Amino acid sequence: MDDGERLQKTLARAGYGSRRSCERLIVEGRVTIDGRVAELGNRVNPEVQIICVDGNMAPTSQSKVYFLLNKPDGVVTTASDPQGRTTVLDLVESPVRIFPVGRLDMNTEGLLILTNDGRLAHLLTHPSSGIAKEYLARVEGDPSPGALRRLREGVELDDGVTAVAQVSRVSEGLLRIVIHEGRNRQVRRMCAAVGHEVTRLVRTRIGPLQDATLSPGSYRQLSLNEVRRLMEAVGMTTELASTMPS
Repeated sequence: MDDGERLQKTLARAGYGSRRSCERLIVEGRVTIDGRVAELGNRVNPEVQIICVDGNMAPTSQSKVYFLLNKPDGVVTTASDPQGRTTVLDLVESPVRIFPVGRLDMNTEGLLILTNDGRLAHLLTHPSSGIAKEYLARVEGDPSPGALRRLREGVELDDGVTAVAQVSRVSEGLLRIVIHEGRNRQVRRMCAAVGHEVTRLVRTRIGPLQDATLSPGSYRQLSLNEVRRLMEAVGMTTELASTMPS
């Protein structure tokens, strides 16, 4: 495109080094614009184009960024904490302001999305989207077939009966639970309601996203394909057609 600013200037502002360094990235074929390999001299508009370096979306001030964090035990899912505890934002280095999508309580571990894409975050957490969230729950004792059936069919909590869930016994005292709701401490309360307190809880999947290789406390940027699949899961087809590369 003829208008916009030079690509190397946009990359330099995003933190990829000097303009000369950013020119080398372009010449080496490591930069794409809307899925196409960029060329030196390209001009861009980050408001409407997706710029990637080595397959990851460049965090320009206008661009949306998406991170996947494996939250460890003892970290709070807030932007700041008056008690001085470590927050999820302390674990993720981002050149733009981001926020967690949904919540994991302090003692729950596992996958958490952080982004500055407010629309996607809203849809991922809205009850109408019904995004699946999968957990591994270590519980006291070994639930009986009857207890597992109650968890699947719905249990009475103080805020109403839970929706149908997928529940399977992985091994003695270890359950795999998939829910489509987002109530506070829901899995812990469900298990307690059938007489089995949770001693450890790990979220292993959010919709189409899984990553068994991400160690606790580590994070990475989502790939374009992962963002695409998240958008498809919440019905953002218009946004996909207009902003995501084919």
